[in-house]
Amino acid sequence: MRVELEYERSGAVIDLGCLGSAGFRGWSGGARRFFVITGDAATPGYLPGELEDGEWQVMIGLHRIPPEGADYRVTVEVSTMAGELVPDPPPEPMPPLTERPPRRILPATAGRQWLAGDLHSHTVHSDGVMTVAELARFAAGRGLDFLAVTDHNTISHHAELPAAAATQGICLLAGQEVTTAAGHAGALGNVGWIDFREPPDDWLQACEQAGGLMSVNHPYGGQLSWVAPMKRRPPLLEVWHWSWLDTRWTMPIGWWQAWYPAAIPVGGSDWHRPGSDAPPGLPTTWVEAEDTDPAAVLEALAAGRTAISADRGGPVLLRASDELVAVDADGTILTGPDGPLARVRGQLAKFDGGDGCHRLLDSSGATLSLTG
Repeated sequence: MRVELEYERSGAVIDLGCLGSAGFRGWSGGARRFFVITGDAATPGYLPGELEDGEWQVMIGLHRIPPEGADYRVTVEVSTMAGELVPDPPPEPMPPLTERPPRRILPATAGRQWLAGDLHSHTVHSDGVMTVAELARFAAGRGLDFLAVTDHNTISHHAELPAAAATQGICLLAGQEVTTAAGHAGALGNVGWIDFREPPDDWLQACEQAGGLMSVNHPYGGQLSWVAPMKRRPPLLEVWHWSWLDTRWTMPIGWWQAWYPAAIPVGGSDWHRPGSDAPPGLPTTWVEAEDTDPAAVLEALAAGRTAISADRGGPVLLRASDELVAVDADGTILTGPDGPLARVRGQLAKFDGGDGCHRLLDSSGATLSLTG
């Protein structure tokens, strides 16, 4: 089956997706003009497999429509001849990374280790430019231990994660960014497709029932800010998004403190392509986990064993047992919910671990690292 959407693109953005008679078959938003689904392969963003009998639907998303409206045309072409309609051939597998930065060793509770990662990234399965294999190699080369691949409103990338993770020696978390005009949410874990057409409380319930976690992404992100009402708060909050360029600006901290302690702070680069946003690991989300597999990373996130730093190699503030530990942070300022607490002295400094939001600041007041 081949589906094509044509419309006048000056001033309009119309999204494209597909529901089969048995449920979700794909979504590409405004990134593609057409898609192909066959029994063995499909356009990225769409699920391959035989076309089951019954009623199918082309999903049309009215993302941006000018006042005068927009004409469009949908063409559906179906063939029973194998091989007549095929998507692009799958990309060549990426070779294993031969050199990568050594894992950074941070003080941790006995039986655990701090892992460096990123909870927000995209591939060709939505509006990114890298394949899953390319992204896995890129993130491993930047020294990350884990990465959540969170393509918009689709799970078609999930099937490629295990092989890419094994080849590049990196933990890849299944994820999707549930994307609407009222806000974006990260659904982490093998939770199945989250129907973005339903209200956000339903997204949260679906994540919980499937054993996953949900975050509110870039809640203060301009036109992409979170404005959707919810009866309950998700467990994770993307306090640090790549767009927080001037970390002296305290709006993200205000969100975090307003939600504390209901929301666990996490960060994400929102990687799409070179030049449009930050590469994976800017910022770096740290989790204190018992292992390097996806289940252990999700368990650490759910337990709130997290910290965030501006990058993988800079100052880090974390909790170890009942202490706050500042690593490679000599000369920075430790601040808590009520203001500055101490000047950090030395490359490994320990403090009493009080409750609440704590940060490391430089002399200008810019945030370098934070932990709950």
